[in-house]
Amino acid sequence: MRVASRVALRYSELKTSHPCSETSQSLNIRTLTLLFLLAAVAIVFHGYHPFVEDAEIYVPGIKKLLNPALYPYNTGFFASHASRTLFPNLIAWSVRVTHFPLEWILLLGHFACVLCLIAGCWQLARICFGTARAAWGGALLVASMLTIPVAGTALYIMDQYLNPRSFSTAAVVWILLAVIRRRFISAALISLVTILIHPLMAVFTVVFAVILVGYELRSSPSNYMPALAIVPVALFPPVTSAYRQVLDSHSYFFILQWQWYEWLGLIGPLVILWLLGRMAMRKQLLILNSLCASSVIFSAIFFVVALAITVPPQFARLAELQPMRSLQLIYILLLTISGGALAEYFLKAKISRWLVLFFPLTVGMFYAQRQLFPDTHHLELPGRNPANQWVETFIWIRANTPMNAYFALDPDHMRVSGEDQHGFRAIAERSMLADRVKDSGAVSMFPALAGTWLEQVSDENGWSRFGAEDFGRLQAKYGVDWVVIPQPGVRGLDCPFHNSTLAVCRVRNQPQNPRTQ
Repeated sequence: MRVASRVALRYSELKTSHPCSETSQSLNIRTLTLLFLLAAVAIVFHGYHPFVEDAEIYVPGIKKLLNPALYPYNTGFFASHASRTLFPNLIAWSVRVTHFPLEWILLLGHFACVLCLIAGCWQLARICFGTARAAWGGALLVASMLTIPVAGTALYIMDQYLNPRSFSTAAVVWILLAVIRRRFISAALISLVTILIHPLMAVFTVVFAVILVGYELRSSPSNYMPALAIVPVALFPPVTSAYRQVLDSHSYFFILQWQWYEWLGLIGPLVILWLLGRMAMRKQLLILNSLCASSVIFSAIFFVVALAITVPPQFARLAELQPMRSLQLIYILLLTISGGALAEYFLKAKISRWLVLFFPLTVGMFYAQRQLFPDTHHLELPGRNPANQWVETFIWIRANTPMNAYFALDPDHMRVSGEDQHGFRAIAERSMLADRVKDSGAVSMFPALAGTWLEQVSDENGWSRFGAEDFGRLQAKYGVDWVVIPQPGVRGLDCPFHNSTLAVCRVRNQPQNPRTQ
């Protein structure tokens, strides 16, 4: 009863600290229409690439559900993720119910997630500052910086494609909104759905929500530290030599391996939020102060966890927890709050100031995306002919090779200039030997795959010097019957497809029993 009374009293104080009513904070038709347009403009500037980067892990899981005959070999490198989230099931169900092509469902889902994120940030800034001007400042800054890297975590605020993080990124803001409004049942329900789609990001948000409520009750920050003891270290397998190779190739797991500018991406936002919290205290913006203070406490806790994983060798087994990815939530709050503060106290009603701030930011982010995917259409919309030679090759493979074909590619092909990080499995819909890029990411989360991964990528070493005999060796050991190789190809192979960059060739030896997972 005493705690409940304190919560009620504190909530009444927070409500009276703002001039706007809860009704005025809601989204009306005009606001929703403008947010809809803002989300569309944000996607136009930041780009859309449905089958790049981590889509290579998640999209095959969806396609396997829609057509179980796909990917008969080496499924472990994407099925492990697919089995831990309802995301593939949700998307596959949407395809079956709507009868829309998967490409359109992915685009509509991506747009919905961007819209929900921006709308949530609009409401959060409105609650923090009490004005529509601040709300639009927060929403615009988030929309302008959607694809900004989050320090050294290898994350963006929002990816250029739909994946489980897209749902969790949008959901975290709505969870915090529900907590701030003391709608704890709503917060719990959204958290439950988010856990089913992206457990790690949901846990980060729940921890932040607990800290936020505790801070508003004036609980000591030291009371949050015992929560770190709930991590069951014994459930994480010991680090094998193969798994260590994978971890060493992912520097973002270990904070002491970050570059100096990535450390600035950690420290800078916390300094800004601390300063904004002091400003909030002076202006009696209690909710804003609580969010800023909770952000600093939250970041400090996960910084300690990150150091614990990095320094003692025996804790490297906990690397898959990726504690510094909690910074994604901090960046969302930083942009929302900073945008609100800039709009309220600097930009005000001066249109020229808004243009001077947001136009260069948006153009700069557009330029950065073009540098990231220089050989690909900025918007890879459904039905659009590809500009990328690798994508053209993968599409030919999908249309002209058997579904049980087993391919080998350069294990570093996603890093090759011109490939633009497009996923072979996601586009070609064929099985593939392990690679060093995305498959190593799967291994980092599922250490049991490490031995298989190391064996396969080791057998692909020296790919640029491979001849027909080397491909025959892969065929004999794994059952590989097709390869994708750079032009001018390899003598002695039958290559029914080629473009200016690549050739798709058969490996003719008698098939053996390939190793599957």
